[in-house]
Parts: sequence; C-alpha cells; structure tokens
Amino acid sequence: MSDAATKTTNHISTKRLVICALFAALLGISAYISIPLPLPGAPHITMLNFVVLVIALLFPVSESFAIVMVWLLLGIVGIPVFIGGKGGFGYLVQPWGGYTWAFPITALLLPLIRGKRYNRLRYTISAMIGVIVIDLVGMIYLMATSGYDIKTGFVIGFLPFLPLDIVKAVVAAQIIPAFKKVME
Repeated sequence: MSDAATKTTNHISTKRLVICALFAALLGISAYISIPLPLPGAPHITMLNFVVLVIALLFPVSESFAIVMVWLLLGIVGIPVFIGGKGGFGYLVQPWGGYTWAFPITALLLPLIRGKRYNRLRYTISAMIGVIVIDLVGMIYLMATSGYDIKTGFVIGFLPFLPLDIVKAVVAAQIIPAFKKVME
C-alpha cells in the first residue's frame, strides 16, 4: 500500500473516531438540558433520548452502539454525564435508571431497522419505535424496582414522556440529511 493510501485510510479512521467522540460528548451535554416533571421523585425530560435517536439514525450499528457505550461507561465510572450532573453505577440501579439502560438497546436496534439509505418515512417510523423502546424498557424497569402495577407504571413511567418524545423522534428523523452533509 502506498503512503498516500495509508494516510488517507488513517485520516478517514481518525476523522470517524473524532466524530464519534464528539457525539459521545454531545450525549453527555444533552443530559444537562432538562425540564423537571411535576411528579414526586420523577426524572427530568432531557435531550438525551433525542441525541440517542440522532446517533442511532446517523451511524452504522457498530459506531452507534460504541458511542452510547462510551457515554454509559463514562457515567458508570463516575463522570457526571447522567441527568442532573450525576454519575456512578448507583444512578443506573435507581428506579428511573431503566431509561438509561434502554439507550444501548436503541443504539443497536435502530440502525438495523432504519435501512442503509435515508428515507424520511422509514427513519421517522424507526425513531418512533426507538422512543417506544426507551419508554417501555424504562417503564418496565420502574415497575420492577418500585413494585408498581401495570396501570401505575403506564401512568407514571410511560404516558408523561410519550408526547414530547414523539416530537423529538420526528425532529431527529428530519435532521439526519443535514448531519450527513456536514459529516461527509
């Protein structure tokens, strides 16, 4: 392989690595953009799931999963990248931690169902599926750790998040072409 080909390959690989790192940092920053819910002990509505959806719609499955896992591991070791500037494994085992556990699942699932080529409708439906996965996994975990029945879990852990999360999903799917142009 010639020096020019090696430099190009390294440059592309380095560029992708930097882009992935920037998105992992963006994921950490998005946890600080939050709106508190008027429920006792409830989490905040954040931009985290919006950024997870953008990552899952923008990157191939391996990069999408890696970006989310880097962010998650940074949080687990105590770096304050979770909602409210929190970090540590304790954040993930509290009742609202299930929503965070759903992010790697979404990062794996969405790149597989969205297809390789951008299609506005398919990406929008995929993003909505991602929202439902996040909110369902979070609700089930909340029910399991808090002893809630299905009705209480649905009313407290699913329903309040769904309207805004659907809006975030639709917006995320629409902005993917702009991100792809910038990343070329």
